[in-house]
Amino acid sequence: MSLVRNVGTIGSLTLLSRIFGFARDMLLARVLGAGLAADAWQLAFTLPNTFRRLFAEGAFSVAFVPMYTRALSGADGEAAADRFANDVLSIFVWVLLGFSALCMLGMPGIVWLLAREYQAVPGKFELSVSLSQITFPYLALVSLVAMLSGVLNARSRFAPGAFVPVLLNLVLIAGIVAGALLRDRFGGGDVTVAYAQAIALALAGIAQLAYMAWATRRAGVRLRLTMPGISPDVKRLGWLILPATFGAGIYQISQLVDTFFATSLPQGSLTLLKFADRLNQMPLGVFGIALGTAILPMLARHIQSGNAAEAQRLQTNAVEIAMLLCLPCAVALAICAEAFTTGIFQGGKMTAADTALMGRIVIALVAGLPAYVLVKVFQPAFFSREDTRTPVLVAAGALVVNIALNFYVVPRFGIVGLAAATATTATLNVVTLVTILHLRGWFHLTAPLAGKVARQVVATAAMGAALWFLTPALEPFWHGGAWYHRVWSLAVLIAAGAIVFFGSAFVLGALDKDLLTQLRRRRPASDTPAA
Repeated sequence: MSLVRNVGTIGSLTLLSRIFGFARDMLLARVLGAGLAADAWQLAFTLPNTFRRLFAEGAFSVAFVPMYTRALSGADGEAAADRFANDVLSIFVWVLLGFSALCMLGMPGIVWLLAREYQAVPGKFELSVSLSQITFPYLALVSLVAMLSGVLNARSRFAPGAFVPVLLNLVLIAGIVAGALLRDRFGGGDVTVAYAQAIALALAGIAQLAYMAWATRRAGVRLRLTMPGISPDVKRLGWLILPATFGAGIYQISQLVDTFFATSLPQGSLTLLKFADRLNQMPLGVFGIALGTAILPMLARHIQSGNAAEAQRLQTNAVEIAMLLCLPCAVALAICAEAFTTGIFQGGKMTAADTALMGRIVIALVAGLPAYVLVKVFQPAFFSREDTRTPVLVAAGALVVNIALNFYVVPRFGIVGLAAATATTATLNVVTLVTILHLRGWFHLTAPLAGKVARQVVATAAMGAALWFLTPALEPFWHGGAWYHRVWSLAVLIAAGAIVFFGSAFVLGALDKDLLTQLRRRRPASDTPAA
């Protein structure tokens, strides 16, 4: 089983999802712009998705997958794994339903806590509450999707879980089109589009759950609801989830903190932040989430078998892959930020002033891109050992620093300062985790790895120099040109950056030949993920 192959499977499907996500946001930017309805929708979309990443894909997954993997590889094998999964499912469903119902009833209070400044704009607060009540059931649906994904991931079937976000984006794109058509035909303004998006999100959750239920049965796993009962394993899972909620979710908790501060800024700030984060999320989603998803069950197996050398090798490979991919992405996004925000988002109701500000937000966000990705690599080293206490303490300190920085920088530097504070605290978080891993002997930064990363830095600098001169030369085409001029000029920037980086990396020896061989090597049929 190859980490590189698994990352490639997950990353390629996540890339497909991100492409559809870009199409969705490009369309939404032109239809809604950065006004009242757009801000209300972004808040309503942020709430269930933040809880999804925090609980379902964060805390639940990092606690559930190692326990399910251990049961699957134990003496009873499939029978023990099925019992554990069924027990968890029977409790999980009722917890999700209860939590969702409470949040929907208490939505006015939740929105007030996060966006009380919206009350100063007539109708904005009320629209945010209404949209959030419609979107919140998506949390329960997608949390069940995350559990089924965890079951399949533990069996090295990563493709279905990586594909379900594609369904989300397809349904939301259909919602934008339907909302725009209804607005143009029957009126109602941008609010009509916002409501169409909220309804589409709930429908997307149903589509995702149906697909994952089919994929799970196709993999030969038969889960069923039983009478709820708290077995010793379920109780242990609960105790692991509680601290992991914080430890695995520093980025998501920071998102809620950022949302709180962004809603206190001028109208449109939250929308611009979310669109800018879409660019940041492209490499984070494709590389970071793929690495974190692939490494957790593999690392758990090595640790449970007492193979420390293989655990070190796996983490070293993951760091090398992460830096090879995210360093050039971070520098390219920073240098070409305005080109990307203008070329992708500007048009319709999204103005040039909006995209220029969005570009500055992107520069601040991607300063933390290596940290966002590396935290996905290093946190599994704790979670696979069922140590959730340490990430909790580290995350708590980073979050306190983040809030303190926001109180200082937001009044002075606005939304750009808020993004920079997020990048700073994410870097602090990952540096602390690496230091603790080193002190405990769970991971060591070796000289060969340091040398490889140093060569990657040099290759990235060469790419950055090329883009620094090329971006202004193409400005007449990506700034204000026809759509096809934007497309080819951005494509030239991307292609030039890739050619210079990988060419330099090859010459400098920054590309590991063994890892490239793994990418080219055919995998045995038994290891091929289900589609």
